[in-house]
Amino acid sequence: QVQLVESGGGLVQAGGSLRLSCAASGSIFSINAMGWYRQAPGKQRELVATITNSGSTNYADSVKGRFTISRGNAKNTAYLQMNSLKPEDAVVYYCRGYGARDYWGQGTQVTVSS
Repeated sequence: QVQLVESGGGLVQAGGSLRLSCAASGSIFSINAMGWYRQAPGKQRELVATITNSGSTNYADSVKGRFTISRGNAKNTAYLQMNSLKPEDAVVYYCRGYGARDYWGQGTQVTVSS
């Protein structure tokens, strides 16, 4: 079993930066890729960025050029560096690990002040 725990959310001014972290524990070998997703109130959860075990990345158009996803050396962590934050980025962010199975973290809140 795999558990994912997000951290790093918080309050930042518009134009500022935050770095989200996702720590995975358990049978991480079942995970072939990890991703960050976000969900605004009343909206469907949407993809922000994904990264495979080989390092291939994919970004939503809305964050491309501002956000960067990465994996730790041991591949038991994932990060989302968020720069040039906008008020519309102020939602809950979720970490996902997937492959043979699919796992989700509990989410971390990002707040952007104008």
